[in-house]
Amino acid sequence: MATRGCDAGFVLRLSVPSSVGWGKILKQFWLGFYASVPERHAPQAVGGRRITGFSACVSGDYQFSTWVPGAFFLPGVGEIPLAGWSTDRLYYGNLKLELQNNAGMAAAFLRRRKNKRKPPLPYTASPLQLLGADILLVLKSLWSLPGIILPLNPSTLDELDELYPSWENLFALAMHVCLAMCQVVFLLSLLVCFFSMVPALWIFLYAVAFVWANRAICSWVLNTSDGVLQSQVAIEERPEHEREHWIFINGVAVGNHWLQNNIDRLAYTFGRRITGVHNPTDGLVFDIIECLIQRTFTFATPDTRDGYAITKATLLNPKYEKVVLILHSQGGIEGSLIIDWLLDELPEDILRKLEVYTFGNAANHFNNPFKSLLGLKQPSTDGSTIPYQNASGQANKSVLHIEHYVNALDFVCVWGVLQFASVPNRYMGRIFVRPGSGHQLNQHYLDAMFTLGPDRKVLDTNEFMEMGVKSVAYEKIRPKHARYARDEVLITSGRSVRDEHEDNIRGPLKVRDISRLWQYRNGGSPADDIK
Repeated sequence: MATRGCDAGFVLRLSVPSSVGWGKILKQFWLGFYASVPERHAPQAVGGRRITGFSACVSGDYQFSTWVPGAFFLPGVGEIPLAGWSTDRLYYGNLKLELQNNAGMAAAFLRRRKNKRKPPLPYTASPLQLLGADILLVLKSLWSLPGIILPLNPSTLDELDELYPSWENLFALAMHVCLAMCQVVFLLSLLVCFFSMVPALWIFLYAVAFVWANRAICSWVLNTSDGVLQSQVAIEERPEHEREHWIFINGVAVGNHWLQNNIDRLAYTFGRRITGVHNPTDGLVFDIIECLIQRTFTFATPDTRDGYAITKATLLNPKYEKVVLILHSQGGIEGSLIIDWLLDELPEDILRKLEVYTFGNAANHFNNPFKSLLGLKQPSTDGSTIPYQNASGQANKSVLHIEHYVNALDFVCVWGVLQFASVPNRYMGRIFVRPGSGHQLNQHYLDAMFTLGPDRKVLDTNEFMEMGVKSVAYEKIRPKHARYARDEVLITSGRSVRDEHEDNIRGPLKVRDISRLWQYRNGGSPADDIK
């Protein structure tokens, strides 16, 4: 705002919600504060203590401004002369004072936000603090628990879907319901034992016996002795696919049967053979607890180590020019650990063979550092710096392509990717947030995003891929923002998505114009891979 010909002064700007009454504005926010300005510093350019400017903000709030030369006082703070300008922020009642250097000195008085969201702890913080925060986070996210299995979509169920009424699926569902009930009762009984002052040794033996029995039942009924499976369906592979290797790691509550269905569905979708690394299930409740332990203590389970060994060996094999890692749910946690290890051990030219795509990611971080400081930051509209997330910026990353696909009301996403993506540089890769629910890979993600036709080929279009996109900053990827999105997909990008694709796209941008994974459907390849 211009300085109106004065050598020094402040622009006072007051923004309050339009729902606040005028009398309250004048009495509490404006006159009450303005009375603290000494008479010798009264506004001269405007001829008195009165509101001299009015405009409607984009957000619908009211904005008032006036000019005060010299300096002014805050009760309990003292005189703030212009010569002492700094970037400090002061508070007075419900007003926030910001000192800005914008066409002269300026002070902005904004209504202070209440219940400001506290950012998540760094994933390198104290493990006990992280575990406590994660437990509270899961409990706060229970409102979205039905999003694990809803919607049911009985009219569009495929025999590969998790909730298709086949004997194997019904048996697996019945087992998971029984396991979940027993595990909840077990956890509650531990609390009863603790508060009943049962000797610690007896509690320990009881817990060990229950966990061992639970593991034995799951290993016998749901899991497989072989930790690595291959897709079994017939597909038409192309010669160039011999230079690719696709690896999948499953999520929570997935036994041997569902894993086989997952990799068979992925094989139909992308026209490639899929290697499945089995993350065995211990039941839904214990799997969620294992998720929290894995991402809190960076605990690597045997299947995480198997996935790492397979991925690393494939990357180092000169036969393969591309390695695609697909992760679902808890597999995202294991994949984030695998990537951390690969970043530590492999040279950049090897890592650039890797591409990563996740669905319903439960990880609390996803690393992908820049190769050099020059590619690290770009200016944003507010003068700060943000990481590049566009096509050209991605070329400066260690892993060339990372995409995350999210259902906004997915229970696991609410305490996973949607919770942590808003932290700068915490969740690298482009995030697609679909307005919907469901956590099952086949039924809720692949059926919605890569719909199959009767011939087991992906249809050329579907509702998700035809949705418009809204490019948002990473800090807007939060559960409370994503859950209210309608008829459009939220896309994260460090710059306008339109700018990235302006040479190739005419008309409104659709998800299919931006999704790299979509280009792999039916055995295809992205345009930049075709030689």
